Amino acid sequence: MSKDLTFAKSTFGRMPETEICIAAVQMRVGPEVSVNLKEAARLIDIAVMKGAKLVVLPEYFCIMGMKDADKVVLREEEGSGPIQEFLSKAAKSHGIWLVGGSVPLVSSRPDKVKNSCLVYDDSGKQVARYDKIHLFNLKSGKEHYAEEETIEAGTKVVTLDSPFGRIGLSICYDLRFPELYRSMEEVDIILAPSAFTSFTGKAHWEVLVRARAIENMAYMIAPAQIGRHINGHETYGDSMIVDPWGVILDHLPKGAGVVLANINKSYQKNLRNSLPALKHRTLHFC
Repeated sequence: MSKDLTFAKSTFGRMPETEICIAAVQMRVGPEVSVNLKEAARLIDIAVMKGAKLVVLPEYFCIMGMKDADKVVLREEEGSGPIQEFLSKAAKSHGIWLVGGSVPLVSSRPDKVKNSCLVYDDSGKQVARYDKIHLFNLKSGKEHYAEEETIEAGTKVVTLDSPFGRIGLSICYDLRFPELYRSMEEVDIILAPSAFTSFTGKAHWEVLVRARAIENMAYMIAPAQIGRHINGHETYGDSMIVDPWGVILDHLPKGAGVVLANINKSYQKNLRNSLPALKHRTLHFC
């Protein structure tokens, strides 16, 4: 146990027996959707066997094409298609809440998709959708990313109530924009499914995830893609779950697998009562 976690527990109260197990899935995704869904199913099974009640998959867990436009060809109408059917059936069969980190959905443009985070409850019903607002753009040496070329940005902040607390939704590059999370008001859990590049991940991934947890006094669930992909891109991995005190509860630097941790509402409430920073906000932006 880390010194930070020992301090937090001793100062703000030990976790009672009402802990809830949550999981972040780490994957290396390729261009074949059926192969990716099979791997996602395997990792979901592992998370469930270890007791997870909320499982979160990474950004584009279903497709990492040879070129960016490949996801446009595979995009689905909301509510139908093999990717969404997989998520719904997996959630229902396991009796868990399942989050498809992102799925390419139809947009208003024929040459673009919405990069959408979809949440399913334990009956297999889709209960929330968030379309990625901030689109990644990077030019550094041989690396070039321009998400606006194939993605239509979302415009709405999305939160939802769940058995685990109030959840706020975000995707990957959103982590760099703290005003998004402030716009959520008070949430208990923040999801940040990602596919951070190796270049940006080494520099900023852990710092950003922990910062968002600390400033919002929320649990962060940050599943990520990992490794060198067939298309030549390399993602950073290091999927992690961070508590409201900024303590990394579990992480996976390399390889495919599952990150697991327990969350507890009373522990979080004690933190917020002892350090009521969220109530001390004086600057509010529209």
